[in-house]
Amino acid sequence: MIIPAFAVGRTQEIVFRLDELANEGRLPPIPVYVDSPLAVNITEIFKAHPECYDEPLKAYIADDPNPFGFARLTYVRDVEESKRLNASRLPMVILSASGMCEAGRILHHLRNNVAEPRNTILIVGYCAPHTLGRRIVERQKEVRIFGEPYPLRAHVEVMNAYSAHADEPELVQFVGHQDAARLQKIFLVHGDPAAQVALAEAMVEAGYARPVAPARGESFEL
Repeated sequence: MIIPAFAVGRTQEIVFRLDELANEGRLPPIPVYVDSPLAVNITEIFKAHPECYDEPLKAYIADDPNPFGFARLTYVRDVEESKRLNASRLPMVILSASGMCEAGRILHHLRNNVAEPRNTILIVGYCAPHTLGRRIVERQKEVRIFGEPYPLRAHVEVMNAYSAHADEPELVQFVGHQDAARLQKIFLVHGDPAAQVALAEAMVEAGYARPVAPARGESFEL
């Protein structure tokens, strides 16, 4: 299983969930690798600052003092060790950056695994249009990696529950703290077009002037 994951935040969240599964005896006895030097460094920072954990995680570490480590988990920094993962045909889970599959070691892991039907690619984050991650999400028959075409035969699973962005109700609630009479203009500069339209309609229903979704190159005088 290949899991493209952002190095900051997302990787640590996935590792924590795997740690929970390991403690519950629900994780198959196969090795798990975090193959991203940046993600490894960021995880060390997470470990060093338990005072920043939320209450559920503080309660969790009362029984498990290391929520980012378990017996079968290995953090990989060394390039040669990363290459050995690509050469192996044993069952394993690999978390690697970047989350949208546009750069980093994840490209090497995908190149070596996308064509094999026995493999799974688990997408756990938003992938913007025109990225390799989005092409995998769309389950295109063929994807280009390092400029070369590869058949996408691996099984693809998408989990949207890990999105770190506020959803529509949360964004409307956030804007709801502003005085509609004083708020002159709202600009929507992030998100897919269909999602922007839905958010704009929700804000209108909440009593605000319809937001503007600027087009590329469009300018406004404030």
